[in-house]
Order: sequence, then C-alpha cells, then structure tokens
Amino acid sequence: MNNHYALGIDIGGTSTEYGLVSQDGEIVYERDVPTKDYPEPQQLIDAIHADLLKEGYIDSILGIGIGAPNGNYFTGHIEYAPNLLWKGIIPLAEMFEAKFHKPTILTNDANAAAMGEMIFGNARDLKDFVSITLGTGVGSGVVVNGEMVYGHDGFAGEYGHIRIIPNGRLCGCTRRGCLETYCSSTGVVRSISELDSENKAISALLQMEKPSAKDVFDWADRGDLFAKEIVEFTAETLGSALADYACFSSPKAYVLFGGIAQHGGDFASKVKHYMEENLLIIFKNKIEIRVSYLHDKNAAVLGSAAQLFWNAIKK
Repeated sequence: MNNHYALGIDIGGTSTEYGLVSQDGEIVYERDVPTKDYPEPQQLIDAIHADLLKEGYIDSILGIGIGAPNGNYFTGHIEYAPNLLWKGIIPLAEMFEAKFHKPTILTNDANAAAMGEMIFGNARDLKDFVSITLGTGVGSGVVVNGEMVYGHDGFAGEYGHIRIIPNGRLCGCTRRGCLETYCSSTGVVRSISELDSENKAISALLQMEKPSAKDVFDWADRGDLFAKEIVEFTAETLGSALADYACFSSPKAYVLFGGIAQHGGDFASKVKHYMEENLLIIFKNKIEIRVSYLHDKNAAVLGSAAQLFWNAIKK
C-alpha cells in the first residue's frame, strides 16, 4: 500500500469533503463541494471521479471509504437520511464501485470519526473507547476490543438520541429530551433562550443577534456569568450521560471531538468531574476523558479513509 492512497469521503447535508490519504495519515489532496449542487448521487460520484482523473490520482487509489448520515456499514446504503436531498435508500457504495472499480466501504459518519481516532488520532493506544462528536448534533462511535460496534442492522451507537430528560427539548428526530438537544453546538445555543438564570438579563449573549456555541464559550472565558452557567450545565449534562453509558461497554476512554471539545482541558475536566460524580462505583477512576488530536486536520476525510486501512490491517 506504500504507493497508494485511500479516497476518504465525508458526505454531509451542506457539503461533501473528499481527499486522498496515505497510510500514515497525510492528506495529499482534498476538496469540498456543495452537496446540494448534486440532486442525484450519481452526479456527485461523476464529479469526484472527473476531478481525480483530471488531477491524475485515479490509478493511485487503493479503495474508497465513505462516511455519511444514516450510512449502513453492512449494506453500503444510505438509508432515509433526513438532511440529504437524496431520499429513500441509496446503494452508494455499489455506485462508487461501479464508477471507480475500487473496493468501497460506507459507514455512519460518527463511526468513521471513531475509526479515524483509532488509526490516526488520540485512541491509537486503545481497544475499548467511545468517540463523542459534539457538532450540530451529537454522534458516537463505540469500539469494543478493537472492533466497531454496529449492531444487528448497522445503526448501533446513537448516543446522541438517548433521551436524558423526560419530555425535554424537542429533537430533530421528533422525540423529546435527547442528549444532542443539550450538548451539541445547537443545544448550547438553545440554552441561551431556554435555560433559566438570574444572570441572563445582564449577559452579553442576549445582546448578540445570532450567538453561536463558540460565543458562549468565549464569553464564559471572559467571565460572563450566564455563559459560564451554560458551559457548566452542558458539561454536567454530558458528564452525567457518559457516566450512565459506561455501564454498556466499560470504555477505557471517551474521546471528545468537535467545536465544543476544542476548548480543551477546561471543558474536558468539567465533563470528567461530573462523570466521576455520577459513575457506578465499579467504574470510578477508571475512565479517561480525552480530547481529539484531529481538530486541526480534516478529521472527516481521515476517518472515512481509516476504515479502509483498518480492514487491510486486520487482513
């Protein structure tokens, strides 16, 4: 594999990112295109192929790894992804193989992120861990004994949609109280209007037209009392949830990734504190909270490509 690259592709509702990744995690070429510019999946496949053919990379591609919302590892299908224009069941892996004539693996985007952490990131020394992506939503990839947990149908690991507060905030999945409605970047922004506090009226956040999760953390760093409450509430909610989830797989570590996690040690240490406070006694002081090493890289592309390398390693 020394002279070949994996083509890593991350398909999102807004953009699709793709790149060629070496076995040691170097991205030698990358691009992103608006997903909505391609109302049919075959159009996107043709465009990626044409670009890589023009750049002279086609013959260097070892295989293709794809991360996508509602991506099913077992079938290679995207199944009823609500945030994509492509509706129903899309046999995407098969379509890429037909165009590129290369082996193709497709999985859920959060599982791809976990694979990226295990091959290139902050979980290279771990066989039992859970990656937690804190982005627009909350995703998770569960690894047990060095193997990704897919479940019987390919959709295991939806920690973001475990309900933590009965009849809580309405989620995009149509249910109420899901973790991602509180601990995603979207959830942090919702807390500005939905969290009660006597410090709310004097907060700089209320003076902003469209505050972001980053604004909340930035103002918390500057001493804004309401912003600090939101950060503390988010860490407590996430830490408490991770304490409960430990009962499932007893991970050695949770690896946090995403804009919220980028605030580094301070937020991670808060999450660790609240997790320890709520852990079953047999798990106490055994589980680490780590922050991803991949923030300054195209983690989505690396994670998608990592699936292919991991399959080759296991063989």
